Amino acid sequence: MSFDLETATRPQGLRRVAIDPISRVEGHGKVTILLDDRHRVHQVRLHIVEFRGFEKFVEGRPYWEVPVMVQRLCGICPVSHHLAASKALDPVVGASPVTPSANKIRRLMHYGQVMQSHALHFFHLSSPDLLFGFDSEVNRRNIVGVAQAHPDIAKKGVMLRKFGQEVIRATAGRRVHGTGSVPGGVNKHVSAEDHALLRRDVGQMIAWAQDAVSIAKQLHAQNPLLYDSFGRFRSNMLSLVRADGAMELYDGVLRARDADGQFILDGANDQRYLDLIEEEVRPWTYMKFPYLKSLGSEVGWYRVGPLARVQNCDFIPSPLAEAQRREFIDWGKGAPIHATLAYHWARMIEALHSMEVIAELLEDPDILAGDLTASGPRGRAGVGMIEAPRGTLIHHYEVGEDDLVKMCNLIVATTHNNQAMNEAVRQVARQYLDGRELTEGLLNHIEIAVRAYDPCLSCSTHALGKMPLAVALVGSEGELIDRLTKDADGVLRRDVDREPVA
Repeated sequence: MSFDLETATRPQGLRRVAIDPISRVEGHGKVTILLDDRHRVHQVRLHIVEFRGFEKFVEGRPYWEVPVMVQRLCGICPVSHHLAASKALDPVVGASPVTPSANKIRRLMHYGQVMQSHALHFFHLSSPDLLFGFDSEVNRRNIVGVAQAHPDIAKKGVMLRKFGQEVIRATAGRRVHGTGSVPGGVNKHVSAEDHALLRRDVGQMIAWAQDAVSIAKQLHAQNPLLYDSFGRFRSNMLSLVRADGAMELYDGVLRARDADGQFILDGANDQRYLDLIEEEVRPWTYMKFPYLKSLGSEVGWYRVGPLARVQNCDFIPSPLAEAQRREFIDWGKGAPIHATLAYHWARMIEALHSMEVIAELLEDPDILAGDLTASGPRGRAGVGMIEAPRGTLIHHYEVGEDDLVKMCNLIVATTHNNQAMNEAVRQVARQYLDGRELTEGLLNHIEIAVRAYDPCLSCSTHALGKMPLAVALVGSEGELIDRLTKDADGVLRRDVDREPVA
């Protein structure tokens, strides 16, 4: 499949600006913006132009291979796919529920994943923009620049992520693409040696997670106008919650609120997701657009992830994070918070909650001993839903009599956020692009709007600072007005003279 936006969808008389590719995001994506002769924004779209086809790759494979296979969807959150697939296939082996040991080891693995992923995104990918400014020097705006200017902050970010990776290694066998979770349970306990190492450092990690919340909170307080208005728009919100309304990242029931905070649905069984959610296909992107069936595609789209989860739940079942959640909610003065940059603050509250859950699980003897797997009457289908770092993740499989997968349906967090990311880019373009000459800092504003969602296009497979960028401004008659490129060395150049751009 291919498309040519230039000829297929650009109305006559409009000129097109393309950001291709988007930097510091995983995979391949671009943003196109259509402007008229008065520099007014007429259209902004986030295009996902890569196609993977995992739903077809999985078909025909033995079901027990799936939890390992699907991890290759993502280099940053493989654990989320690993666990969602295992949960979906538990009914196939009759493990409903899994054993207490398996449940707690999976939870430990998952909360380690959430914490390390949140630390990676906030400190490595987003803190350079937030600490130095959106228009700051591009060669400084990376984790190396943060380490030089704010060594204490950088150290905490690196060590928090490292601890989360160690939790994953202790439970999954490897830091990336482990094999610890299987249909029906897990295949190993936490060893006594790993248990001792993790317990030794957990107190320090909780303290540093508290510091991370403070950093995010201070950034909002220092520039409330920016943090409240940048890419702001109203939307519905969706997430899992515990049956009593508590935040729940591993299991739970579905809850959705409208833009005013009123319930759209609550207590919905995750196995019924097909009765609740539908996906729309659009010709200019490979990523679908989910929406709530009851509301329709025009108004039924929603946001997922930390901003939704922190506001969707009634409380966080860990004391330090709950205190921070209340302070976050108070920032909204009784109304839901819809600011795009508030994702960062909510993300750090979740990182703190994850550390508190990890500390609690490390004191539970079931992670060291007990039955690892369960089995019972065989089933032929199952849905596994989990709150991945970026939002609600759905895995759905049907398995034939021959134990081969007959059907696979995946809705990942970034797909849920697709319309929201498009709205964020549209708002930022209207705020900052109109009538201005193209600069790297301006382009970075647009990328920051996408980056706030921590999309699973993220840059895990790209070397630091090596992502090239090209943007062209074309006149209404098709003539090239301006073209900027960011080289592999990070230097921005104007093509007409190949001189560095200040």
